[in-house]
Amino acid sequence: MKTTLFYFSGTGNCLKLSRDLAKELKDASIVFIPDAINSDIKISSECIGIIFPVYCFGAPLIVTEFINKLKLDKEKYVFVIATYGGWAGSAIAQLEKQFKNKGIMLSAGYGFVMPGNYTPFYGAIPTDKQNKMFDREINKIKKIAPLIKERKISKLEKNLPFIDFSVTRLFKEIIVPRLHNEDKGFWVDSRCNGCGVCVKVCPVNNIELRDGKPVWLHKCEQCFACLQWCPQEALQCGKNTPGRKRYRNPEVALQDFTE
Repeated sequence: MKTTLFYFSGTGNCLKLSRDLAKELKDASIVFIPDAINSDIKISSECIGIIFPVYCFGAPLIVTEFINKLKLDKEKYVFVIATYGGWAGSAIAQLEKQFKNKGIMLSAGYGFVMPGNYTPFYGAIPTDKQNKMFDREINKIKKIAPLIKERKISKLEKNLPFIDFSVTRLFKEIIVPRLHNEDKGFWVDSRCNGCGVCVKVCPVNNIELRDGKPVWLHKCEQCFACLQWCPQEALQCGKNTPGRKRYRNPEVALQDFTE
């Protein structure tokens, strides 16, 4: 296999993007990072892609942990793709530095605007706006796929250096130390029937049922899979999520996160 795409996703955007890119690349496989992180990661592919959503202006903690465990030859072609709803923050610059510290040059880095899922701040955007984003995603995939096939070294899509430095410092010093414990804001209302979907979709096994209700274990990635996939919309976070429209990428299914 010439290309391996490692992705992290809670509600489907990065899974859909990975599938779209694999289709264009032809000779590519996709691997869910939570499935790979605790296994013996052997990379035989010539080309490696890391596809992830931006959380709190940076890459998810599980993605940076995964990269730390990766053992790659320096001649590998490595690229990253960040999806985000509003702003990419310093995610691409953050991973560029992380790979550099491992002696590996990041060959390309792309940003894709996709519908956001941070329900404490907003509900799902209208379907017509989502569809426009999906169309732009497909078009951009078709543009970057030939560059990846040809192993082109491309300019990283990132911010001005002083912006990346400031945001990275904010992310590392303020956000990272408290991120896993941010699950203290989750709760369930009276509609919760103990179905356990939240347990099944959590990519880091951060939820368990006690007396038929979910309990969070403080190793949260803030992917919001539990909230977005709850069939009863009984799972909430903070004061503002009740009544807000949920978001899941329409091209993925619950089975994609539970099998």
